[in-house]
Amino acid sequence: MSNERTPDRPQSTLAPTVKWDESGMRSTYANVVHATGTREEISIIFGMHQAWRPDVKEVSVNVLDRVLLSPYAAKRLSLLLSHVLREYEARYGVLNLEATSATDVTPPMAR
Repeated sequence: MSNERTPDRPQSTLAPTVKWDESGMRSTYANVVHATGTREEISIIFGMHQAWRPDVKEVSVNVLDRVLLSPYAAKRLSLLLSHVLREYEARYGVLNLEATSATDVTPPMAR
């Protein structure tokens, strides 16, 4: 990183360049998400369910991943997701969320 100043921002406010290393990344699809929190951390649980009919009485969710975040990282994630979803809805239309028995599930560890 250079020590030169840019004309519009002083050096002390320059953010470092971020290099993303994707060599260890894996992709997972989730259609169920749940979040809980304590004072020290926010826990986000991702999973999959296969209940596609609204008349099912019980839904089994395969919990795939749990991500633990500091409250500050969770707040930044919330802002980022809000921005991405605003752009998505502007491009493709508003997402209407109506909870059904097949998708309104709470994982056992959050009860």
